[in-house]
Amino acid sequence: MSKSTSDAYLADYLNEQTLAEKMIPTVGMMYREMGVIISVFGRKLMNSSTIDIIKAHRLGQHMVGQTLKLETTTEVLSALQKMNLGVSRVDIGKLAYNYSQLSSGESLENYLNGAVDAANHGKISLLDKPQDVVLYGFGRIGRILARLLIERTTAGNKLRLRAIVVRSKGKGDLEKRASLLRRDSIHGPFNGSIKVDHENSAIIANGNYIKVIYAGSPEDIDYTEHDIDNALIVDNTGVFKDEEALGRHLTPKGASKVLLTAPAKGAIKNIVYGVNHNDIETSDTIVCAASCTTNAITPVLKVMNDKYGIVNGHVETIHSYTNDQNLIDNYHSADRRGRSAPLNMVLTSTGAAKAVSKALPELEGKLTGNAIRVPTPNVSMAVIKLNLKQAASRDEINDYIRQVSLESELNEQIAYSSSTESVSTDYVGTPEPGIFDSVATISQDDSCVLYVWYDNEFGYSTQVLRVMREMVGMHIPQVPA
Repeated sequence: MSKSTSDAYLADYLNEQTLAEKMIPTVGMMYREMGVIISVFGRKLMNSSTIDIIKAHRLGQHMVGQTLKLETTTEVLSALQKMNLGVSRVDIGKLAYNYSQLSSGESLENYLNGAVDAANHGKISLLDKPQDVVLYGFGRIGRILARLLIERTTAGNKLRLRAIVVRSKGKGDLEKRASLLRRDSIHGPFNGSIKVDHENSAIIANGNYIKVIYAGSPEDIDYTEHDIDNALIVDNTGVFKDEEALGRHLTPKGASKVLLTAPAKGAIKNIVYGVNHNDIETSDTIVCAASCTTNAITPVLKVMNDKYGIVNGHVETIHSYTNDQNLIDNYHSADRRGRSAPLNMVLTSTGAAKAVSKALPELEGKLTGNAIRVPTPNVSMAVIKLNLKQAASRDEINDYIRQVSLESELNEQIAYSSSTESVSTDYVGTPEPGIFDSVATISQDDSCVLYVWYDNEFGYSTQVLRVMREMVGMHIPQVPA
């Protein structure tokens, strides 16, 4: 390679860095002052570094077959900044790509005026007043939800994390809770500052004052004593699973609704956002956000059933080990789960395949499922074997899912990967609950095998957050629609 060629590559990269750096203050201002979340192919840019922004643009290679140029998205961002946008999620990557595919010669300004119409409302908030949120339990999902809520706290985003409820572990409990929020072995350090208020039993994270309430049961709490009212209680303990048990969260003063972050029993609505979130009614006080696996597979199953029709199928989950397994061999009430999680693949059961029908009734009785717990701490995979009503080739299925991931109402639920080298750790922190691995797709006549990765912690938590917003009437417009 000649020196002039190598110099050109370096110059191109330095130009990308310059453009990315210029984006940062604009992205921050639009979020804080307008309530607009800017993203590139689903990867949010707020609080991102220059390198994060450049990497988000290069996702285009896997999503649409080409790397998106920052010059193009910079032009889109500049035009959006001049508009009367309000609270919304705007994907400048998809807007830029869609505009590049037009052959009409339409100006960028005219295109954007039509494409962002739903977000062009100028409202800084979609709720009249802040909505109090309480996390009941502070485990893996609880702490990720805390990070998501704290990161999104602005004048326009009215979801306010006001408290967490835990059982006291004795001396040093508050410091340890704060430390677990500050440091995470999988998802990295907390993006910001965390302080502890010992006198008032609270954690202060990026200016969010979060009361730590110690209680043995929901009935022991009066939220109004902590200036908390009309709160949405998010139960991430997994202990309360039926309507009677979850109803105990509504006993305390100051609580109004409860959301379960685990599979529910009985007739409780199991919501997979993007599929059946419209089933949530204002009068619903108890709702379930289903499981991580159900959220990963249901959107893909829905779009496959919509286009090809599913006769029947089987879902095999290759799932990272979880806290309910033993580190070393010891007694466990469940079969096989007593064996050492870091040392074994553990064949176990999953209710995710059956749970799909709670969100997608047309698949009732059509799916079976099993699970294998494997020695990895996060990111799982679902292997979906389907018999279809009509034949479809591998390329047809992949092209269809790619279009769904870009342009359908499920584009926040289904990501698309065409990488031949990606492995599980590459998907840590993926916001979509499922990532379709197109390279692995197998098809023969009217049957196929599909592979779906999912960050069973972060991807699922983003879905929980969406259900939370739906429950309190916070319907954020998405652009492009």
